[in-house]
Amino acid sequence: MTTLTSAPLAPLLERLFAQAADNRPEASPAFADFSDAELSRLLQSRTDYIDLYARLKDVPLPVSRETGALLYMLARASHARDIVEFGTSFGISTLHLAAALRDNGGGRLITCEFEPSKIARARANLAAGGVSDLVEIREGDALKTLSTDLPETIDLVLLDGAKPLYPDILRLLESRLRPGALIIADNADDSPDYLTQVRSAASGYLSVPFAEDVEVSMRIS
Repeated sequence: MTTLTSAPLAPLLERLFAQAADNRPEASPAFADFSDAELSRLLQSRTDYIDLYARLKDVPLPVSRETGALLYMLARASHARDIVEFGTSFGISTLHLAAALRDNGGGRLITCEFEPSKIARARANLAAGGVSDLVEIREGDALKTLSTDLPETIDLVLLDGAKPLYPDILRLLESRLRPGALIIADNADDSPDYLTQVRSAASGYLSVPFAEDVEVSMRIS
């Protein structure tokens, strides 16, 4: 048995995924007054996305079950000890990564979220899952909260916040990424600049698209 597949974490994740399935973003009243074109614009904007995510403060916005399992597997296989996550939401992805750290023998997961109510829920979920000792949640603008006090080396990064900021967040962390560090970007197709950045032959990364709009990249130089 692993931390991910045993109590208290396994039943907690089942409950959280079930709740997320009943509270999908597209069914939220927050989307009621948005046309598809306006929603697309907000998702691509480097400033106006703040309004959108503020409206979604009660919506989980989780990774899928499959992506959660992938995160756990990659963190275990890479023997990750220092992980950075952009976008906590209710902490479903955070729980998967923290479970991997527990089973790797310990480590530190730095995650960030600008919505205080989501941080409160995430803290409660991490405590219920028995992994809160491995996680530091930083509140506020990730371009500020992830600009200081980072580990000397970073083994794995999850990008799952505002899509237009993916290139900026990667640049913030880049000098700390060890050779072989993994970067997983969820909903990567919504960040074309990021995909251009990591897929460039001169980028210093190997990068491949994965299932469910996930891009997996590895630092090679």
